[in-house]
Formats: sequence, C-alpha cells, structure tokens
Amino acid sequence: MKHITRTFGLVVATITLTMQLAAAQTTPTAAAPLVDTTTVTYQRMMINNVDLFYREAGDPAAPAVLLLHGFPTSSVMFRNLIPVLAQKYHVLAPDLPGFGHTKAPPRGQYNYTFQNMATVVDQFVAAKGIKSYAMYVMDYGAPVGWRLALGHPEQVTALVVQNGNAYDEGLRDFWVPFKAYWRDGTTASRENLAQFLVLGATNWQYTHGQPNESLISPDAAIVDQYFLDQGENREIQLDLFYDYRRNVALYPTVQAYFRKYQPPTLVVWGHNDQIFPPQGAEPYRGDLKNLQVIYMDGGHFILESHGPQVAREVMGFLDTTVPR
Repeated sequence: MKHITRTFGLVVATITLTMQLAAAQTTPTAAAPLVDTTTVTYQRMMINNVDLFYREAGDPAAPAVLLLHGFPTSSVMFRNLIPVLAQKYHVLAPDLPGFGHTKAPPRGQYNYTFQNMATVVDQFVAAKGIKSYAMYVMDYGAPVGWRLALGHPEQVTALVVQNGNAYDEGLRDFWVPFKAYWRDGTTASRENLAQFLVLGATNWQYTHGQPNESLISPDAAIVDQYFLDQGENREIQLDLFYDYRRNVALYPTVQAYFRKYQPPTLVVWGHNDQIFPPQGAEPYRGDLKNLQVIYMDGGHFILESHGPQVAREVMGFLDTTVPR
C-alpha cells in the first residue's frame, strides 16, 4: 500500500511539473512594441477649414525636421526618407492643400495660393508645439518654406534644398509657357499649361534626366496622377501655376533673408533636371556662407533614384548643424 501511495504521489508530481513546464512554454512573453521611433504614423488635423493630412515619425522630444513636398506629388515622396531621419529626429511631412490626402474647401470658398499653403503649414507647426525646425524643401515646397522662414526666421535651424528654386537663373526653357500665362493671364495660355497635368507629363517628371530608369518606381507617377485627376484638381493646379508668378516676385526678399540670417544650408540637386536645372542651384553660393552644394546624376525626383545617397548626405548635414 505504501508503494502504491509513493507511486501515485510521484505520478501526480510528474504531471504537475509537466503542466507547469507546458504553461511556462505557452505563456506569451512580452511582445515587442508595434510602434518605435522610426515607425511612420498617418494623421489628420483640422486647421480652419483645411483637413490636413500628414506623416509623422520620430521622438517628439528630438529636434524637428519639416519636409515640404513638390509638384505634382505629396508627402508620399518622402516615404523612404522619413524612417531614416526618424532615427534621430522628429519628422513631420504634411500634404499641401490641393495635393495628396489633404482636403480643402472648393475653389471659390478657398483660394489656392502659395501664401495660403504656407499659412496652413505655419498653423500646423504651431499646433504641434514645434518651436524650431530644420526644413527640407523641394520644388513647390521651396516657396512655401521661404514664406515660413520670412515669417519666423528665428525658428529655422537649417535648410535642405532639393531642386527648389529661389533665383531667376533657375527659370529657363521649361518655364516659357508659364511666363506667357503670367504675362497675359488668358484662357488660351491657361489651357496650354493643362498639358503638364496628364499622366505622360507626370511620368516624364520622374524619368527625365535619369540615366537608369529602372531605379524609378512606376507607382510614384500613378499615385500622383490619381490625385491630380480628382474633382476640380485640374483647375486648382492651373490656379497655382498662375500664382507661381508671386513666388518669382518674392525671390529678392528670400535672397535678402539668406544674406541676413545665414541659415546652414545643404543643396542636393538632380543635375539633369530640366524643370529646375543646376543654374538655379549655383546662385545659392553667392548668398550663403555655411553652404554645401551636392549634385547627383539624376533628374527632378532624385529621392526616387538616389534615395540612400540623399539620406546619407542629409543625415550627415543635420547631425553637424542642428542644435540639440
């Protein structure tokens, strides 16, 4: 009887130990967080009547970097750069009104101008509690960024300029039909610019000047064109084409800002760009002392073809210029 009891106790102890081991094996360990500092989040913010879409990543306590996209794209152009910068910086990339996922009121209720785009971004930055920031500007993002810098020069810690113009020298052959519209403002000149709003033209913006077109994702132009074709976006873009003349008139004021405040600046430029050729990059040398100019063998959208190289240059520049 004692033998049976001992055997029974041993069996029970064995079963108990087995169950404990099984429980230990099946109890989930603490899962790694789904969101870390390099994870991009997609958010919206109402600013007056504009439903602003933006991408955000990085530690909010880190120095801020504001990314301002060009035409005809949106913050999607920064999709690969954001996680890289977010390793050390708080990154914000809004879609400007008239682009991407941002929703603004109809024409007639909202004036689609570069000044109004800058006002929305300025209010967005304030609402996020950002007191100072570096700016990465490209194409349309440049005149938006220039207005921010003119309004709050003390807030801008550094500039990264990618094929973003601030000089008359940068407006060459491509701009001839635009200048005609600025001069006469006629319906005929306006309609002539509609040629830049079709898929073939959008795709050309990505592929021209690129020695290796296999580096260009065809998705980029398709995504941009989807938004260009929505609602009254055709007319909105033609409105912005006409308003661009005010950016040119602002160039002397922007250049005076460069000379007075001397923001540390990195110019990364697609050397083969026909929209903003290198003649628009060179004049920065005359106004800025703390300046690096780097040309890459690409066209208008070098983030598509030279993304890793651009990211390395930008990270190295910010690490040595942005205060922490």
